[in-house]
Amino acid sequence: MPAHIETPGLDLERLRDHLARHDLAEGPLTAEVIHGGKSNLTYLVRDGERRFVVRRPPLGHVLATAHDMGREYRVMTALRDTGVPVPRTYHLCDDPGILGAPFYVMEYVEGSQPPATPAIEASLTDVLATLHDVDPAAVGLADFGRPEGFLERQVKRWKRQLDASRSRDLPDIDELFGRLEGAVPETRRHAIVHGDFKLGNTLISGGEVRAVLDWEMSTLGDPLTDLALFLLYADFAALDTGGLADGGEHTPTAVLAERYARGTGLDISRLGWYVALACFKLAVISEGIHFRYTQGLTVGDGFDDIGEHVAPLVAHGLHALEG
Repeated sequence: MPAHIETPGLDLERLRDHLARHDLAEGPLTAEVIHGGKSNLTYLVRDGERRFVVRRPPLGHVLATAHDMGREYRVMTALRDTGVPVPRTYHLCDDPGILGAPFYVMEYVEGSQPPATPAIEASLTDVLATLHDVDPAAVGLADFGRPEGFLERQVKRWKRQLDASRSRDLPDIDELFGRLEGAVPETRRHAIVHGDFKLGNTLISGGEVRAVLDWEMSTLGDPLTDLALFLLYADFAALDTGGLADGGEHTPTAVLAERYARGTGLDISRLGWYVALACFKLAVISEGIHFRYTQGLTVGDGFDDIGEHVAPLVAHGLHALEG
């Protein structure tokens, strides 16, 4: 069977010819899908001597702005020489004629996502604080987003994404949206935000964070959105959607929040609203993946029950607003 049939979305012959023109690969390529993510497609590619990673958007139904390869590539390139651990980037291809969609090539970093431990969670919290201390202008990202009005746009954006994927009745999700929209807090600091920061989007080796991955949602905005989503994964580990792994030893989220607040000096008194926004966002993402799964457009396993996570996330978000 041709290798590109075994790696949907990756035509190895076209990829080989393209990379050879840029002196990035020699000879025949082999590839395998790197499983674990539920969004963009990630492949480990070899040319006989070297290993590298190729990332491209998912197949089929793709929400606008949700799978921006150029965004991922730019922010990782900018952060390369900061204290934030990221893979080295090699090449961005905007031409959809090669693989059917834009893609980029980056360094292969050894590591895994082990079960959570207090030490790993503390390290992740510190990496997040380090990211939020990076001056966007100093790394060439002053125009990476529009931080003014960020929170209001986030609420509206995820409602639009929901409407684009809505194919069934979703009780209480519109109430959650309305309550978020009616109580947007004031942003205290603008920073580079990852957009989906969690253990499942990092590589750990020797107890250290070796790389932060999956930057397609990154922008300039309110850093507490990152903190809230990170804490939501810790609180909601049973979701098993690529967040903090079940079976680990978890630090109370209040302790992690206070550690982050000490590291950044940020006021976290309105954190409940941010957690509710994180619930809304993750519910919408889960619903989008569920929609693609029902259309037969997902690659790999682990998608059959993701739609069941939406209702608990909505309930958790409403509860966070009460808190």
